[in-house]
Amino acid sequence: MLRFLTRRMLLLVPVVLGVATLTFMLMHMAPGDPARTYLGDRANPAAIAALRHEWGLDQPLWRQYLNFMGGLAVGDLGRSMFFHDRIITLLAIRLPPTLWLMAMATLFSIVISVPLATWMAVSRGGAVDAGVRSFNAIAQGTPLFFTGAVLIAIFSLNLHWFPVAGYGNTVSQHIASLILPSLSVALVIVPFLIRGLRGALMDALNSEYVNFAKAKGLNRRAIWINYALKNASITGISILGIQVGYLAGGSLVIENVFAIPGMGTFLMKGILNRDFPVVQASALVFALLVIFIYLLTDIAYGLFDPRVRLK
Repeated sequence: MLRFLTRRMLLLVPVVLGVATLTFMLMHMAPGDPARTYLGDRANPAAIAALRHEWGLDQPLWRQYLNFMGGLAVGDLGRSMFFHDRIITLLAIRLPPTLWLMAMATLFSIVISVPLATWMAVSRGGAVDAGVRSFNAIAQGTPLFFTGAVLIAIFSLNLHWFPVAGYGNTVSQHIASLILPSLSVALVIVPFLIRGLRGALMDALNSEYVNFAKAKGLNRRAIWINYALKNASITGISILGIQVGYLAGGSLVIENVFAIPGMGTFLMKGILNRDFPVVQASALVFALLVIFIYLLTDIAYGLFDPRVRLK
């Protein structure tokens, strides 16, 4: 396990370099001038030139790239052009809401998917099976921002159970504010997870080891938990890891819908303001989050399936 983790951590180096380089080039190729955006269209050209010099934007592109990579090598992501603060300090504030959002979305998706997939596998071909499959089709075709807006209209504006937007100031307010956003994200993952678990459960129930367990006289609950569900969970882990990794970037949408001060809104403000350090740091954080989730998925394979070896 230690050798596996060491190799995977070493693989982070080229990934981080690639993401950093790609983000740097894309931001500098995009039209627009950060200094002009900051000062406004009617700003004095001399003031714009002075601000470009202060931010180092008048230097050759290769020198700006070397300065950026040199700072990255020592853990310095620079200062925000518009927030006037160190990127590390801003990330320490913006990252926790996004991590909590992803964790709660993962929890909701598991709590919703496992019972429904089990119910569908037991009553396959019945009304429940058809009803959940119809729900899956609707959920898959619904945009994430629309799902969030519908939940706001129902549970915030009509029922007044949860706040419309914001993040609150206390832990209880943080949790209440993240329930609807995380549920919106979970409803995107749930259809894929239900479909994969249902198929895996049906295969497990028709397998020889389950038939052998029935022949030994084991009770139905033990067969479901120790044989069918445990083996089907490997498929669920794979699907969940892929979808959560994909939705790490989806937080950009849902955080802006619910005005959550996380990495999604942070990245959006950086893009709109042409804040190069903010966009580059945010892209690196999202890339590392996705890689970390895939790493946890690989470790979970080894824990749930003894046939899998971390090589």
